Amino acid sequence: MLKTVHRILLLLIAALLLLFSCQKEKEETIEVIKIKPKILNFGFNLNEFNVVHDTLESGDTFGTILDKQNLGNIQVHEIVAKIKDTLNVRSLRVGKPFTFLRTKDKKHKLQYFIYQADRLNYYVVDLRDSIVAYKKTRPVTYKSRTIAGALNGSLSETLQNLKVDPSLATRIAKVYAWSIDFFKLKKGDEFALSFTERFINDTVYDGVDSLKAAFFEYKGKKIYAFPFSTDGSKGKLQYFDEEGKTLKNFFLKAPLKFINITSRYTKSRFHPVQKRWKAHNGTDYAAPTGTPIMTTAAGVIEQAGYTTGNGNFVKVKHDKTYTTQYLHMSKILVKRGQRVTQGQVIGKVGSTGLATGPHVCYRFWKNGVQVDALRLNLPTSTPMEGNYKQAFLKQMIPLKRELDSVAKFIVKK
Repeated sequence: MLKTVHRILLLLIAALLLLFSCQKEKEETIEVIKIKPKILNFGFNLNEFNVVHDTLESGDTFGTILDKQNLGNIQVHEIVAKIKDTLNVRSLRVGKPFTFLRTKDKKHKLQYFIYQADRLNYYVVDLRDSIVAYKKTRPVTYKSRTIAGALNGSLSETLQNLKVDPSLATRIAKVYAWSIDFFKLKKGDEFALSFTERFINDTVYDGVDSLKAAFFEYKGKKIYAFPFSTDGSKGKLQYFDEEGKTLKNFFLKAPLKFINITSRYTKSRFHPVQKRWKAHNGTDYAAPTGTPIMTTAAGVIEQAGYTTGNGNFVKVKHDKTYTTQYLHMSKILVKRGQRVTQGQVIGKVGSTGLATGPHVCYRFWKNGVQVDALRLNLPTSTPMEGNYKQAFLKQMIPLKRELDSVAKFIVKK
């Protein structure tokens, strides 16, 4: 009898424990509600609208794209008149993106029209209670970056492999135009760059903003470049080496920005057209037809015309000592007697005259005698003057230290 009572008590206790456990589990069950993340753009939570993204195509106008939308009682001409001081609808361009923000109900009434003029700026037309338009600019942040590497291919290719905007190569070529002949850079030549990059909304990459410092290994020597402004340059930045000497010299290193030397100055060369050995008193730079040809120094156009051998050519007198000539142009862009500045485009690459393909033959005279421009010790710049040297050194030293520090980790391929 006692055993039976004991068993009944155990069963009751077990039942109570089970009931309590189930109740506790029921109390602890929490319903999970998924919250849709906000999609923020143009200053709106896009989750609150029916959103249509599109791009202006040929033939589209402000009127044609809005006519397809539910504008309620509003007429397109009313909108155009009220927003003209902020957004000229005739300025809308093919290929530019635009967005409609509409109500989420079945009517899909248009609330906002957004036109993106570029990556940074956009216009919002508010079509709700009253028609209002305003322009917005996305915030831009600037981030500094320092890299180092060794050339492996062209400069632009090397930069692209380092995840840097390859257009920086053009800017670098301009900075070093008086100091480095980029045709002579070799695979394995070391370089280091410190620059700032732009980011829209802190995340969207928008290219390189400025070059803060650089060095390139050229003919076994590091050529540094640091921007600095002096009164003489009226606030405009110039680039100087680590000793405060400007990189801008009397002559550019070459009449083209890039491409290759195909024939050098020599007293004996087999002429590809005349089929005989003769002197070649210039340097040939191959480039596609139409490539801009620059005068390597300021001066006055002494000759501009055509001969059977030279084709279309231009000759520039720089001073009493130096004269340069540019042959085989497809087009001449200057006239005799015209004054030109260093780096000014004077013609386009071609293959006129005795030429087998598009190139420019660059010739150089010193005191009336043709010489090899690549071997000539050309006039250079003078050191920084005045009280600017100390300010320059204070700015330059930490930048140089950073370049040299990063360059220690260059791995050549």
